[in-house]
Amino acid sequence: MSGSKLSNPAAKNDLPDSPLAMTVHDLPNPGSVVQADAQRTRMGRWKMILMMLVCASPVIASYFTYYVIRPEGRRVYGELIQPQKDMPQISAKNLQGESVTLSSLKGQWLLVTVAPGACDERCQQNLYFQRQLREILAREKDRVDRVWLVTDDTPVASGLLPALNMAHVLRLDAASVQSWISPAPGQQLQDHLYVVDPMGNFMMRFPANMDVPSASKAKRDLERLLKASSSWDNAGR
Repeated sequence: MSGSKLSNPAAKNDLPDSPLAMTVHDLPNPGSVVQADAQRTRMGRWKMILMMLVCASPVIASYFTYYVIRPEGRRVYGELIQPQKDMPQISAKNLQGESVTLSSLKGQWLLVTVAPGACDERCQQNLYFQRQLREILAREKDRVDRVWLVTDDTPVASGLLPALNMAHVLRLDAASVQSWISPAPGQQLQDHLYVVDPMGNFMMRFPANMDVPSASKAKRDLERLLKASSSWDNAGR
């Protein structure tokens, strides 16, 4: 139409095409993600190790004080076990045939004897010294329990039962016992009295064939152990 002002389509077509403007965040670099994960894992492991050391430090300190510093220069009668052997996660049976987990013994110092159910003279002497050592600890005796690990199915003589009152008598085969507790070279399991700490670690054995004079030395060792651990160990489980 004459006199009309029409827009020029060609003018629009002269404009260059341009992409839409959008903001896109960069994706993370896979290598950086793996490196960050590895760093977090290492930090987690160090924190776990630090926590374990904090929990174990009172025990370590008491043993260090007892065995390394020993300001009075006293000789130790019992043999310290290195490395200590942790209590196995297994079950035994009591004299009634009921299943008892070994871990239920944790929380107390343990005086342990090992012998077959027939209990020969050496076994009976160890049970006697075991009982006497606990009793002469006086007020500290409630921090110590007696344990007899019976390594076979032989019935325990009825005459022994009164003396075993308040003791833990558990049947456990010899192979399982030896995975945790071991005698000195050249000796047998039933030759010693053994000491287990409240955390379940087999940490000391007294020399074989204990007699009255050596029992007095064992008593001094137990007293020192109880004194060194008094800051972290209480009577009872």
